[in-house]
Amino acid sequence: MALFLGLASASAAVPGHQSALPASAPADVKGKTFTIGTDTTFAPFEFRNGSGDLVGIDMDLLQAIAKNQGFTVNVKSLGFDAALQALQSNQVDGVIAGMSITDKRKLIFDFSDPYFDSGIQMAVAKSNNDIKSYADLAGKNVAVKRGSEGETFANSIKDKYNFTVKALDQSATMYDDVKAGNSVAVFDDYPVLAYGISQNNGLKAVTAKEAGSSYGFAVNKDKNADLLAAFDTGLAELKANGEYQKILDVYLKDPSQAANTNFFSLLANSFPALMKGLGLTLLATALSLVIALVLGLVFGFFKVGENKVLRGVATIYVAIFRGTPLLVQAFFFYFGLPQMTGVPIDVLTAGVLTLSLNAGAYMTEIVRGGIQSVDPGQLEASRSLGLSYVTSMRRVIVPQAVKIMTPSFINQFVITLKDTSLLAVIGFAELTYAGQQIYASNFRTGETLLIVGAIYFIVITLLTQLSNVLDRKFNK
Repeated sequence: MALFLGLASASAAVPGHQSALPASAPADVKGKTFTIGTDTTFAPFEFRNGSGDLVGIDMDLLQAIAKNQGFTVNVKSLGFDAALQALQSNQVDGVIAGMSITDKRKLIFDFSDPYFDSGIQMAVAKSNNDIKSYADLAGKNVAVKRGSEGETFANSIKDKYNFTVKALDQSATMYDDVKAGNSVAVFDDYPVLAYGISQNNGLKAVTAKEAGSSYGFAVNKDKNADLLAAFDTGLAELKANGEYQKILDVYLKDPSQAANTNFFSLLANSFPALMKGLGLTLLATALSLVIALVLGLVFGFFKVGENKVLRGVATIYVAIFRGTPLLVQAFFFYFGLPQMTGVPIDVLTAGVLTLSLNAGAYMTEIVRGGIQSVDPGQLEASRSLGLSYVTSMRRVIVPQAVKIMTPSFINQFVITLKDTSLLAVIGFAELTYAGQQIYASNFRTGETLLIVGAIYFIVITLLTQLSNVLDRKFNK
């Protein structure tokens, strides 16, 4: 329910907010390591640079405070929704992600002192000279980031100005929606919007900044009080010695224009990060397929066996994992299960568990269908020759069934590889996730997705050809 309380990006401010602990509160954090969740695409607060390193105001500020207070941090780039769910399931100790301090959020989290005061602006496509004020939005669509302060503000004035609010999941996505003409304007946090415009995102601001919110570092309610106090103490010291302002100036003071590079330069610059993502994609696929194949064989034989209990177990397994969406399964294993058991699960384990159980259900049906496709007379003939049931299955039925099942297995291999892209929603840094990180900072969405799609196509084509060669070799 937390997501429906507005926990999805920067939201409305709470004037006069004070954190749960004063900045001078004692904090015994020296020498400790804390895991901190953050967003993936919220430049200039958190984004990946050309080297693939996570940078931005939040990241630099967090590292500076950690150094000042003598602790270390392990940052997990998850996406805003996923970061909040990870915090609530105790998989991270805190979240810093341009998160606005609101009354609703304070029911669930404890916040630090505000470290940035934001606000909202409206922007349109550079070529749009018709939309100059809120009154010009009548009868049109406006894009916002889901759960953000921009969405809150847009919803507060939509009835007055008679426009429709369209909520999307990322800043880059809503900018592209405006450039594509699906929406005429976007409401976004002014520093995020200003940074995007400076990096040639194709938009222009057309209204003055509206009074906005304050961002804060968050921990679970009544937990990690020492970490929260250390953040407040470190923030106060950074402001006093001028380092805080230096960090802001790096990203907000006279930002440089993005270099106008061609497609091949984009490919060369993004290739290392994409190859790293591809490696994780192939790793998750390989692990999942091995487990799924074992599950498929075991439950497949259960379904064609004579034991009613085992057949029932297999039927229930297939019904559950074929009857629920893969995304729901991924969220359950990464967020829901740790909350229920109290045992954290890393993103690779959760991803492999999701893919293998899901693919295993489909492979179970492939095995069942393959075995039942063999003429029943084959089994009867082998049994009449004195062979046992097990020997008849191993020597007569299964070899024929394998030839029938192989094309379906190859198809499932391809589907599982493509399904790894869905794991980006839980922060698994596979190929699609890597592409999102790239276009979130350079705003060249179409070209980046074209490169990602081409890599998927090449890899899947090569794996399909290899599978066909193995099929012809072993199933002559």
